[in-house]
Amino acid sequence: QVQLVESGGGLVQAGDSLRLSCVASGGTIRDHSMGWFRQAPGKEREFVGVSRFSDGSTYYGDSVKGRFAISRDNAKNTMYLQMNSLNSEDTGIYYCAAGVAGAGRYYYLQTGNQYDYWGQGTQVTVSS
Repeated sequence: QVQLVESGGGLVQAGDSLRLSCVASGGTIRDHSMGWFRQAPGKEREFVGVSRFSDGSTYYGDSVKGRFAISRDNAKNTMYLQMNSLNSEDTGIYYCAAGVAGAGRYYYLQTGNQYDYWGQGTQVTVSS
């Protein structure tokens, strides 16, 4: 059973940067595709991006491409989300998630139901 804990959220101004962390326990992220999702008030959960376990490659949702970057440190069992050029539409609760070990070896996990483990979320608020 993988447990995930996010941190690094906060209140920032438009144009600022922020880095979120997701620390895993109970399993090694080396075997898991790891994703980020977000949910704004009154909106559905949105795919942000994913880091594929098999080759470390990443894939992003259209709204964050070119601004956000996912990285992982398997030795620290930690995934990161670097967020640049933040705007008010990036406001929301950010969740990290892990797929079942071995899932997504040749494709990117992009929907919530493809993930089995979730963190509790961290709030990001961008003031304009």
